[in-house]
Amino acid sequence: MTEQPPRVLLADDQTLVRTGFRMILRADGIGVVAEATNGAEAVEAARRTRPDVILMDVRMPEMDGLEATRRILTGAPDEPRVIILTTFDLDRYVYAALSAGASGFLLKDVTPEQLTAAVRTVRTGDALLAPAITRRLVKRFARHGGDTAALHRDLASLTPRELEVLGLLARGLSNAELAARLHLAEATVKTHVARILAKLGLRDRVQAVIVAYETGLVSAGEREAARRSAGP
Repeated sequence: MTEQPPRVLLADDQTLVRTGFRMILRADGIGVVAEATNGAEAVEAARRTRPDVILMDVRMPEMDGLEATRRILTGAPDEPRVIILTTFDLDRYVYAALSAGASGFLLKDVTPEQLTAAVRTVRTGDALLAPAITRRLVKRFARHGGDTAALHRDLASLTPRELEVLGLLARGLSNAELAARLHLAEATVKTHVARILAKLGLRDRVQAVIVAYETGLVSAGEREAARRSAGP
């Protein structure tokens, strides 16, 4: 049976942006079920139409995209995936949105191919950001205070191997690179990653990277790696 195309909600206060994105998505067979011009409209439309993916602008009147993302992503099993739209790379609000549960971000000058690929990627449950980009974003903003919605997690439930995998994942390694580093099959690495997400109640790798930085696991892992490299 052929999988149904993603159903998308567009939330942006700029008419030209919504029109352009709608045309691009529909040309690729992706349906746009609703549009919103501010965060409050986005929250209402999400509850009414139950989209698979929301393209959410960060800066909108009345209610911004960050607060809208927090209200939409309530922890329900059928909640949509949110992609944050921003004009500037590494906008400080993007980190807060990722902490709130967004699955990634796109710059507004994204190509049509990147836009449709992003929607299909997050619809399948994958995070949109490459691990190295995520790491750069989190390293810049994690533990800087402000209005971030920190992901507080207890790592005690993880096995030593899972802690190792999480630390390497947060340092930007792909599944293939993790497998090579740990001398494991890639399928085994995927199993470890899935168990880490399940144990910590995380939706994807983006949130795993945030947790690794906010708990200090990454810096601790790097110090240990440096000690091993230095030898006795």
